[in-house]
Amino acid sequence: MSQESQMLADDLIRATFSSDEELKSTLLKAIKELGFSVTKFAEMSGVSSSTLYKIISGEREPNLKTLREILKAIRRLEGASKKGDLIAVVAARPVLDKITERSMVIEGKEILIREYPATSIEEALIAAIHAERDGALALVCAPIVSPTVEKILRIPVASIMPQNSLVEAIKLAARKIS
Repeated sequence: MSQESQMLADDLIRATFSSDEELKSTLLKAIKELGFSVTKFAEMSGVSSSTLYKIISGEREPNLKTLREILKAIRRLEGASKKGDLIAVVAARPVLDKITERSMVIEGKEILIREYPATSIEEALIAAIHAERDGALALVCAPIVSPTVEKILRIPVASIMPQNSLVEAIKLAARKIS
């Protein structure tokens, strides 16, 4: 987690205990510093946009669960944006175990690789959605799920093909980001 992410999260915690006004302004400031609209942040955090708008407008105080989700999202999103582009790999554990690096430099860009293990098609679809919410800019998965995943995600998808290595699929996903 980056220092700045910790500061945004700490500022929000302090603001929560300070006043409603402080909470509202600090939350809005954090969302803007992360580079998101309230609607996009809601999508990325799993907190409904109506809930976020009500908190920011002062119509509602966040419950503890909502506040935790907001803080987790701030930490995750800030960490991903500071470290580099994120590519998610959704696959069975034996495939993921072949990944020896957690980041790669591809065409001069640092690419973070995050694993999302799945043992069924249903788990792979859920993992793909989680990966996009976590800020992945592209996804690598098995060809059996890639056509479906491409229909539900807004990020590029590359398939792991038996004749290609996983590294080649990651490189393909990185090229699709540009």
